[in-house]
Amino acid sequence: MKKIYCILLVIFAVTNLPAQKQSYDLATYVAPAGFTKQAGEKSIQYTQEDKAKGAYCIITLFKTLPGTGQSKPDFDAAWESLVRETLTLSVSPVMQDSASENGWVAQSGYSTFESEGNKGIVLLVTMSGFQKLVPVLILTNTDEYEPVITSFLESIDLDKPMAEEVNPGIPEKEAPVHTNTAPVKSGFAFTRTEFDDGWVSTVQEDWVDVRKGDVKILVHYANGNIKPANTDVDVMCAAAWNALVAPRYSNIQNYKITPGVLDYERPYYAEAGLTDNETGKTVFVALFRKGNTSWMEFVCPDRNTFIQQFGLDVTTITYNVESNIWDKLVRMNNYNKFAIAATDFKGKWSDHFASNTYYTNIYTGMSAGMSTYTSSQSFEFGAGQSYKWQLVMANSYGGNTRFAQGKGAGKFTVLNNWQIRFSEMEGKPKTYDAYFTAVKGGRVLWMNDAQYPGSGIYTGFARSN
Repeated sequence: MKKIYCILLVIFAVTNLPAQKQSYDLATYVAPAGFTKQAGEKSIQYTQEDKAKGAYCIITLFKTLPGTGQSKPDFDAAWESLVRETLTLSVSPVMQDSASENGWVAQSGYSTFESEGNKGIVLLVTMSGFQKLVPVLILTNTDEYEPVITSFLESIDLDKPMAEEVNPGIPEKEAPVHTNTAPVKSGFAFTRTEFDDGWVSTVQEDWVDVRKGDVKILVHYANGNIKPANTDVDVMCAAAWNALVAPRYSNIQNYKITPGVLDYERPYYAEAGLTDNETGKTVFVALFRKGNTSWMEFVCPDRNTFIQQFGLDVTTITYNVESNIWDKLVRMNNYNKFAIAATDFKGKWSDHFASNTYYTNIYTGMSAGMSTYTSSQSFEFGAGQSYKWQLVMANSYGGNTRFAQGKGAGKFTVLNNWQIRFSEMEGKPKTYDAYFTAVKGGRVLWMNDAQYPGSGIYTGFARSN
């Protein structure tokens, strides 16, 4: 299989491929024919599997990352985060000679690995230049994909990144009021996420800190000190404001709440001008929650900045206002999202679900009974990337109860920062799209069957201490 990796010096060779090139971030390339394409937040992945032969090939092209300006340190850092942490390798990679073209320098290295009882090869190619880094990660267990890998790597062309505009003469008063914040230490590999649209999330003790420019959002964790007497907007907002906002500010001015609106999910919104006790600066603060979102605290230099960023002016809201005016605020809840690593999976993770369905006779309007569905699902992770999975379900109707269960055990592999693969679940391997949300003192793991990426049906698992 070593002959696969002797071709890497032609990465930047000029080729005249008849296939149409595709673009992704700074890269243009020819997609491997017959592979399944899946786009994520930080990468694009091409996968092909021959179940009859047990062969597979996974090619992942990552978006541009910050680089050091030196190709070998860039490669070492990428190998540590993309390979060693996900595949739990103990050996160093076998390195190839570097190649350079148009300001980019390519480094490549490979190593054998064992996953789910099968041996394979992991190949990492990094392209460094202009203080940027573009990684390509390839996993395969056969040399049958050598022509495909060769063609893909040969087809890659990289553009030069646009120069960032810098204005050293910007007055101090116009500088962003929020600087980057360091994440709190935890037992998880990733405590910071840089999103493609410029927002940056970091895990804090009592909230997730989300920032871009001079706007900051605190996505608060559940807080037991919020104890409203009822669910009226004024009562709920006052209880949340007093517990989450008031202790860190003073000199409140122009406190406003949203009026009652016609909406299937009641929005709770309050705003005011305040003095930040830590910095002494005057800021605008809005507190918001709707449906299943967390309480979110929006902090801006002034009210106009908030309105321009999120398109919401509470003074214009009426009873019949369109529900979509809250969408930009609601979406900020999704920035509580962090990548996974193999070292994160320890102990037992479980979730529980229950629902009732009530039936009515369409002719008489009388009750026709009720059915109840309950389920309990768990993963127990052990040494050597081993796991045990169990799902137990019960469905009751008309005095009868039916039970069902599923089981699985084997080895798991974290394919990339957002996917995990299990070797056996009900007799076959399964891959999930996965990510963490942060909670007070821990994480919740969300997983969705990678075969149905558009379903949006994620299952959340909390870890037992």
